[in-house]
Amino acid sequence: MLRIRVADADVVLHPSGAAFLPAHQTLLVADAHFGKAVSFRRLGVPVPAGTTTETLRTLSAALADTGATRLVFLGDFLHSARSHAAGTLDALRRWRAEHRGLPVTLVRGNHDDRAGDPPGDLGLEVVDEPLALGPFALCHHPRPMPQRYVLAGHWHPCISVAGRAFERLRLPCFWFGDDSGVLPQNAVGVLPAFGSFTGMHRIEPRAGDRIFPIADDVVRAIPALPIA
Repeated sequence: MLRIRVADADVVLHPSGAAFLPAHQTLLVADAHFGKAVSFRRLGVPVPAGTTTETLRTLSAALADTGATRLVFLGDFLHSARSHAAGTLDALRRWRAEHRGLPVTLVRGNHDDRAGDPPGDLGLEVVDEPLALGPFALCHHPRPMPQRYVLAGHWHPCISVAGRAFERLRLPCFWFGDDSGVLPQNAVGVLPAFGSFTGMHRIEPRAGDRIFPIADDVVRAIPALPIA
């Protein structure tokens, strides 16, 4: 894990793609997209099985590693209306039973609008963005807001790096915009997609941005681009 400062607060970046806010003992997860694989299979697209279980296993490990006492999903909890499949919901219910006392909040995203809220027996508090927490506005959509630093998802950010023999690798990454006040319109941080079956979108860093790619279960830092 890598500890950084954002908006004068500590943020711990976990190699799963989650972010932990120590001051609030809160773990943030963006774009889990539970049930995406079953949604594709119901459309006749052959995709791997077991992705929900894999994502939940990773989530449990992130909670244990950080000691978080609260969990917030930054949108796109379920992928689509087809994600309400019995197998997906059963896996979610089993996981929830293992974490019965954990407060869990979902900040609705665009896929949540289409999928509908999760079943009530999962015990999630469901809210619209923004959700204020300390200096942060917890959102799904990465757009700046007055007076707060936005932490969001939606974009599934990654960077492209050179590998061996001219190979290009795509690595998921955390993407934090400038929070110095020099470029206030960039005061937005974007988490990588957490789900094990999600795509990635290559980003174009801006002046003052900080990029933290994940490779080999390690979060690494790339020097920020200078502000002109």
